[in-house]
Amino acid sequence: MTQAAKPAARPLSPHLQVYRLPLAAWLSITHRMTGVGLTLGTLLLTWWVVAAAYGPEAYGRFQGFISSPLGYLFLFGFSVSLFYHLCNGIRHLLWDVGKNFEIAATNRANVIVIVGTLVLTAIAWFLALR
Repeated sequence: MTQAAKPAARPLSPHLQVYRLPLAAWLSITHRMTGVGLTLGTLLLTWWVVAAAYGPEAYGRFQGFISSPLGYLFLFGFSVSLFYHLCNGIRHLLWDVGKNFEIAATNRANVIVIVGTLVLTAIAWFLALR
């Protein structure tokens, strides 16, 4: 009978509980999540268009929902997702053409994406609530 080979004495890959993801990785994960959120938000836009086509009663139901606190929460989440996905998508386009791969440039772009998302969302909501 043969003996099993001894495992090589080499370090294991760091586990997710030990390894700290950089901000760029978190932004990449969030980019995917906001893409899913935008897809779900499109259902809300579809409901709006269909309600408008079906007449005043259907549109009134939609208006009742969208003007509720839950409706405002959905709209706020959709707008944050939209502006985040836009800002991060521009960053990805720059990466596709080979720009901003240095660590300092990536860190600066991370901050620009976050600040851009907050500023664009604040402007949109300020203008919408006037």
